[in-house]
Amino acid sequence: MNTLQIVDVRFHDKSSDAASDIQSQVIKGLMAATNEKTLPTLILYDERGLRLYDHITTKAPEYYLFGAEEQILQDYAGQIVDVMHQHTGGIVSEEVVLELGAGALRKTSHILHALTNLVPVVPSVVPITYYALDLEECELKRTLMELHESAVGSMLGSSFPDSSDTEITSPSTPGNIQTPLHLLFLGSSLGNFKRGEDAEFLRALPLESGRDTLLLGLDHDNGRKEIELAYNDPQGYTRDFILNGLKTAGRALGDESMFAEQNWEYVNTYNESKRCHEAYYRCTRTHDINPPMAPRPIQFLEGELVNMEMSHKYSEPDTYTLFTEGKLRPIQRWTDNTGRYSLWLLERPPFAFPLLDSPSVVPDHTTKFGIPSIEDWSDMWTAWDFVTLRMIPPAMLFQKPIDLRHICLFYLGHIPTFLDIHLSRLLDEPHTEPQEFKRGIDPNVDDPTQCNHPHSVVPTKDDDWPSLRSILAFRNRVRERLRKVYSDIAEGKVSLTRKVARVLFMTFEHEGLHIETLLYMLVQCAGTGTIPPPDFSPPHWEFLAAQWKRAPKPVVATVEIGPSTVTLGINDIEAEDTDPAKRCDVAGHIFGWDNESPTRQVEVKAFRIEWRPVTNGDFYQYYKGARQGKDRNGETCVRTLYGPVPIKIAWDWPILTCYENLSVYASTLLDKFSFGYEEGANVGFRNWHPVPATTGISKHGGKGHNGGAWEWTSTIFDKYDGFAASTLYPGYSADFFDESHNVVIGGSYATIPRISERRSVRNWYQRNYPYCWTSARIAYDV
Repeated sequence: MNTLQIVDVRFHDKSSDAASDIQSQVIKGLMAATNEKTLPTLILYDERGLRLYDHITTKAPEYYLFGAEEQILQDYAGQIVDVMHQHTGGIVSEEVVLELGAGALRKTSHILHALTNLVPVVPSVVPITYYALDLEECELKRTLMELHESAVGSMLGSSFPDSSDTEITSPSTPGNIQTPLHLLFLGSSLGNFKRGEDAEFLRALPLESGRDTLLLGLDHDNGRKEIELAYNDPQGYTRDFILNGLKTAGRALGDESMFAEQNWEYVNTYNESKRCHEAYYRCTRTHDINPPMAPRPIQFLEGELVNMEMSHKYSEPDTYTLFTEGKLRPIQRWTDNTGRYSLWLLERPPFAFPLLDSPSVVPDHTTKFGIPSIEDWSDMWTAWDFVTLRMIPPAMLFQKPIDLRHICLFYLGHIPTFLDIHLSRLLDEPHTEPQEFKRGIDPNVDDPTQCNHPHSVVPTKDDDWPSLRSILAFRNRVRERLRKVYSDIAEGKVSLTRKVARVLFMTFEHEGLHIETLLYMLVQCAGTGTIPPPDFSPPHWEFLAAQWKRAPKPVVATVEIGPSTVTLGINDIEAEDTDPAKRCDVAGHIFGWDNESPTRQVEVKAFRIEWRPVTNGDFYQYYKGARQGKDRNGETCVRTLYGPVPIKIAWDWPILTCYENLSVYASTLLDKFSFGYEEGANVGFRNWHPVPATTGISKHGGKGHNGGAWEWTSTIFDKYDGFAASTLYPGYSADFFDESHNVVIGGSYATIPRISERRSVRNWYQRNYPYCWTSARIAYDV
């Protein structure tokens, strides 16, 4: 191991130093108005402050965050590092572990020890280089030297530059690093960022898809008394730690005693609406200080509060919102035995869908279900290209994973063709229209020779299909055409009318629906042809199954609903697109498919319904050999995009099968009991497989998600009073009013969020169609 050296990585002018940096922050915060003054959190973490913080973590059990995180690492460090290396199957030579805010390294040692267990007995090169980033040089030297002299240290490399003046790459710019990078950010330190700045920080981390990870600690939104006690223990260790910060602030201003301790006391509170713990110095008597570098004396009034620390807590919606805005995907989560704290292993996915409250095409307006922006299209194209060009090997392009559908290549041409046709009709312009790509097919399951709707006549020989290269060139031209439409709207060359907006909405969601269709086709060949999602960390099934088994279950199996009057649908009347009074009324308008409008009321009698959908385990016990199951070496398995997995792994997942295999079902009130995308629902490719449902837990009033499946209803897909077929796409719904299809609601793990979140969406499948990702709940009369 090389000689231990410390390098100063702070970016500052060579003529300045750390003290002047703190000084400027202190002065800036204290020049604010009364009760708006602040001091930087940095003042808490001088050399003495770090040692006082150690007293909190070792002598104040009320500060549960440290103990909870340490317990997780003691119990699961081996699992964590195994999952961390799922991409590579083990340690990669010269990989980097970088910890942000290393502290005393007591918790980190569990991770480092687990990593050494993955290292070959006699490595040919230094297998792992560990970098510790922290605020105080002396403490960092002390803790690293202890690590250096330990058994763990002998297995780790430390490649530090020889001088504090050495030019190094900023942590926010990865440079040419090619080996895996694993970041550690423990202690719920991210909670010290302001809301929004936490996500911005995560977005800036140099994580490469398919290689790097982040292990992040987050405190939960626990009870107020519990949190306030954690940050103000009766023994006074936290008080000593906080008040020591006043000496640091004084030193920064030239006089350690400037903030006389008798003039201040420590107070704290938990703001439940903001889910934020707030720590303050409270002035006990009115007085002034007069720092020589301040423009004027600074007065403190008796009772005045000076904030020096915030610690945000994270509810489930907060957490998933943070990860989505931070462009991160959870790989796996570990929670302490008391359920108060979590460690999350995260990665930068190749693509992800943003929150629905994202900027709209209409300036200064956001709407969940309005017009997709060009950024939304870019996200959609990335997802589409990922599935079609990275998960389908060339040999599969001319295969039919499902006989009732076209070959895979058809869908690569169908999506741009559909968009091109509707843009041409909208703009009254010529278009390229390959006849073989105009419309897909949905033949009768019992008699595939019968198909009740018009569809494209396609080639029967592989050589008669257009080449993949020509299809992709056509796709690119159509996409460029769409970009021009958005550019013309922005420049005022094209008026943004309801009709224009409807075409953009319709073609966008059409592509989203077909991603799911293509994937439930591809899952039929998973393990024998379909490529598992590349650059997404593959699931560690054994660890996940154990975690799912430990997860809380509903105290009671069912919930009573009703009687009530339920309002269905939205008022998106396509005929209004040509109404002079409404044709330009686009801002805030919610668009939907023709079977979503108009609104209508339905009387629902009281009934009881299962909190969770029927699971694979439930189904297997009654219907052994169901079509969704697949035998592998005599073992019943469940299909996934990673190949078949034993049913014991998928035992608590919602069963995905046809209506006829699920004989009893009643739809429930999704808004009342379902978590959405921003709350962690398993939709929008958060996972590439189902997971156990989470509904029915008392902590969230029963709300949760169903595991990532559409849900069957007993409702026949048919016309209703007020239904009017779309003029832009007349056959979208009406072609399937054949009494063979049932309505499904919700969305699967591969459903884009704007479809899964819009409660008026009514999808449909033939009742005996076994391939769709649809489950059901059991309902009972009351």
